[in-house]
Amino acid sequence: MVSLTTTTIRSVTGAALFAAIALTLSGCNEKKEETVEVIRPVKVVEIAQADTTRKLDYSGSVRARTDMNLGFRVNGKIVERKVDIGEKVKPGDVLARIDSTDYVLAVRRSQADLDSAEKQVQTTELARNRAQQLFDKNVAPKSQLEQAELSYDQAVSTRDSAVSALAEAKNQVAYTDLTSDMNGIVTTINADVGQVVGSGTPVITVAVDGEKEVQIAVPEMDIAQFKVGKDVKARFWSDDALVLDGKVREVSGSADAQSRTFAVRVSLPNDPRVLLGMTATIEAQADNTQPYVSIPLSALAEKDGQQIVWLVDRSAGTVHSRGIKVADFADDGVRVADGLKTGDVVVAAGTQFMTENMKVKVPNAQQASAETNGSAAAAADIVR
Repeated sequence: MVSLTTTTIRSVTGAALFAAIALTLSGCNEKKEETVEVIRPVKVVEIAQADTTRKLDYSGSVRARTDMNLGFRVNGKIVERKVDIGEKVKPGDVLARIDSTDYVLAVRRSQADLDSAEKQVQTTELARNRAQQLFDKNVAPKSQLEQAELSYDQAVSTRDSAVSALAEAKNQVAYTDLTSDMNGIVTTINADVGQVVGSGTPVITVAVDGEKEVQIAVPEMDIAQFKVGKDVKARFWSDDALVLDGKVREVSGSADAQSRTFAVRVSLPNDPRVLLGMTATIEAQADNTQPYVSIPLSALAEKDGQQIVWLVDRSAGTVHSRGIKVADFADDGVRVADGLKTGDVVVAAGTQFMTENMKVKVPNAQQASAETNGSAAAAADIVR
């Protein structure tokens, strides 16, 4: 009986000792885990020197400097169209024709009126000569001679009017042919056979050969950067190697009512590789009134309603927030007017995970690869 009790006591004591050792080891592990500090690796950009210029890019299409919107000078029904879009034309080429029947009849009527007027001139001339003879013989009074002379002058005026009417009628017949005035390419056809058009209605558009240009739409925030005579670069989507020097030729004096943009026309040098309708990008340099630095959009954060960035303290290996003033947004990032200086290291991604004085891991500058963040400021992008 005593032996059984002793054995039981020893078993209980061993189990208690084992449990105590397990709890002690578990406590040590928990303390060890509590002392482990998380250091988050981050992607950063180093702020380069502030830029005093920025690049403006606007796309447009190549067009002829001069477009002729050709229309008939008389009313009528189109009976023939002799050109198609894309055809080259030269001065005198007939592009379209309207029905000339009524105008030919008008010529015949004017010719008959002229013949009648000629006969009237002959008749009054004979009467005037007869009155002159009678007056010279003192048979007829002077008033009769004067009346004969007036009748003759009136007949001459009527004949001259008939001559002008006949010439006008012949011109009307000639106007039934729509002809080109200059060398060019047909770009638009607005009316076709069977359609009745009025005088002056645009029927065919011809792009005149010669100087070409690109028309772009510039928003009001940048229109002050485009002055007549400003030098720009033109790049073409069809050929990356094709880059031409252009010059601003015309700037619209008012904004478009719908888009609220200003039309700017850029003249291009004559180059056979540039075709009408090609898409071009106009590049211009804009002078900043205030120097700015650029950061990626992913580096921008917000704290207590203020726009901030997270700066990295390399010596301490921690991050701190700093308020900034944003100048504007662009395709390549955010332009910052105030709050950053050259050499500042900014967290470029994962700003939502940052807290004040958080420990972070930044690669050494010698081992990091400097990348361009795509902006004109060319901040060095140090990637882990």
